[in-house]
Amino acid sequence: MTYRGLDQAQLAGARALVRVDFNLPMCDGKVTDDTRLRAALPTIERLRAGGAKIILLSHFDRPKGRPNPAMSLAAIAPALESLMGRPVAFAPDCIGETADAAVARLAPGDVLLMENVRFHPGEEADDAAFIQALARNGDIYVNDAFSTAHRAHASTEGLAHRLPAFAGEAMRRELDALEAALGSPVHPVLGVVGGSKVSTKLDLLNNLTRKLDALAIGGGMANTFLFAKGVNVAASFCEKDLADTAREIMASAKAAGCELLLPLDVVVAERLESGAPANVRELDAIKAGERILDAGPKTVARLHAAMDAARTLIWNGPLGVFETPPFDQGTNAAARHAAALTRAGKLIAVAGGGDTVSALNQAGAADDFTFVSTAGGAFLEWMEGKTLPGVAALQH
Repeated sequence: MTYRGLDQAQLAGARALVRVDFNLPMCDGKVTDDTRLRAALPTIERLRAGGAKIILLSHFDRPKGRPNPAMSLAAIAPALESLMGRPVAFAPDCIGETADAAVARLAPGDVLLMENVRFHPGEEADDAAFIQALARNGDIYVNDAFSTAHRAHASTEGLAHRLPAFAGEAMRRELDALEAALGSPVHPVLGVVGGSKVSTKLDLLNNLTRKLDALAIGGGMANTFLFAKGVNVAASFCEKDLADTAREIMASAKAAGCELLLPLDVVVAERLESGAPANVRELDAIKAGERILDAGPKTVARLHAAMDAARTLIWNGPLGVFETPPFDQGTNAAARHAAALTRAGKLIAVAGGGDTVSALNQAGAADDFTFVSTAGGAFLEWMEGKTLPGVAALQH
């Protein structure tokens, strides 16, 4: 995949409209997690160094097309200012005279954060008039928000068709990592897909079985596959109505030459509580009233062996109920093994979506993965093989 990066942009004096994702967790008007602010810094600094005027566009929450003071981006500006160590101006609207005046005051290297683009109905409608109103304050457009690239909104896709469009540094890292994981990976490629429901990951599973050499399925969704194979899963969470679908996925994986790795043994308990009595069970020995809550040691050992044999790993979702010890052990062990292989230069490991980031952080493994995406829905849609409007608009 080819796309335009900032090295192809004329930056000196240019007004750069930069789509960032500052939809951050807040409490009492303060940012409680500045990960996305930090992710935007390399692009902002690159633009500053090039002499551009930086105009940041973002949404915050779901104001449904009208101003809502509780969803203002005003509180974000001081947090960004603190990280950058330089002033960040704020405009109380993203279009109109207020926005025009704020942009007119900018000198090269200055940074301006505009008010929530979703305060206008034209944002989510990808409305031509709203796009034009945004575009009048920019000479170039930079998309640095992969996490919103699956939305065909005015500031995520529409602007890319009105102004010369480029990928920001965070977007570039994300696209390069995903290309390495699924686009043109080094084989063998192993996938790990966990989580609770098969029903939410049908497109993902069907796409991955066509692209991977092996796919390990864990979490609650593995129970549905085990049930489809005739295993008594007792009181475990299981989408029994999807047994036929699971069998179809198993058949399509076999036809595509993708080895499907289902649990060999499991960790069970009668209650999902921290420190609850837990037992390892063979698949034919699960007792009435027991719930499968984690992968067993044989399952984890085989997954380690599959990682050892792989050159590329793509991971989405935990192997068990990692939020509740001791049912985090399978996920922790597998994550740390993947991290060690990556650290040793033996594996390219890319992960993201849903609870994956939390699980890898809890295991202390995230920093050693080649790339961990925080994009959520956009990461999953990419893995499902879907076209992301915000990415497609940047391609040559």
